[in-house]
Amino acid sequence: MGDDNVNLPPGFRFYPTDQELVVHFLYRKAARLPCHPVFIPDLNMDMFDPWDLEGKVLAADNQWYFFSHISDSHTSPNGYWKTMGADEPVSCDNNQVGVKKSLAFYIGEHPMGTKTNWVMHEYHLLDGGSSSRSSRKRGTRKSAFREWVLCRVYDRSNGGGDSAGFYDDEAELSCLDEVFLSLDDLDEISLPN
Repeated sequence: MGDDNVNLPPGFRFYPTDQELVVHFLYRKAARLPCHPVFIPDLNMDMFDPWDLEGKVLAADNQWYFFSHISDSHTSPNGYWKTMGADEPVSCDNNQVGVKKSLAFYIGEHPMGTKTNWVMHEYHLLDGGSSSRSSRKRGTRKSAFREWVLCRVYDRSNGGGDSAGFYDDEAELSCLDEVFLSLDDLDEISLPN
């Protein structure tokens, strides 16, 4: 699918916040509300390894986005997704509307797989969504909010993910990083007038 298939004017890019993913995309999907243009596809995450997502889902800034039904197995043809860390709340106007789960991809059989640089953020709605009154009026079942997740997948080694995301202790430093780290005293730096 990729960016070329999205009907946005030149210069626009898809770079949503966690809050926008939950409130504007996942909530609308679970509540069966229209979302135009429709450019985040549905995908069964258990059928694909992360490196096979290219061309099948929305790609933006080395990240891949798709909706999936909630899966308990989190397996793929060549590995599995393992939860890392605690769930993070996603809030809107000081109200928690969802959670973000972080998972790492391992190649091989559970639990003896080899960890890769692939990361998935899986966004879940709270049971009532962001507006339980409007969902009752539309006839949406509470369980519909538990059926869908929105996934953002990226390869940490390929510049995907957000800058405030995961820190990799083994990441190589750029030449500029090494220069700045080698400076003992910042007072010695003089800037031109």
